[in-house]
Amino acid sequence: MPVPILKQGPYLVASIQDALSDREVLELQENLLKQIGEVRASGIIVDVTAMDVIDSFASRSLRTVALTTRLRGAEMVIVGIQPDVAFAMVQFGLLMDDVNTALDLEEGLEFLDSWIAGRTFDDEE
Repeated sequence: MPVPILKQGPYLVASIQDALSDREVLELQENLLKQIGEVRASGIIVDVTAMDVIDSFASRSLRTVALTTRLRGAEMVIVGIQPDVAFAMVQFGLLMDDVNTALDLEEGLEFLDSWIAGRTFDDEE
């Protein structure tokens, strides 16, 4: 089942409700990156609260989305990583040092609001 991606103001919110197959992870990756341009999103929130496992493929794919999102002028934050999942990820070396994370959706929205407020463009004076 595809992951629903909702537009919330200037953001896209993808809430993963189940473990994803590799095919579904790739589909989510493609859909998120495509929709950034289509809806001119400034940020993406990926909510993984319902996931009890984040394997190496999903971890690498989410990291790829985050870095590619940044290259497209937006920012991504992963929210809701459960304590047991975080512990397992660290044990297996699945670190996401260059990916923004937040405790929950509310904190993720605050992070993106703050990121947008702090953005500067070279042509502005």
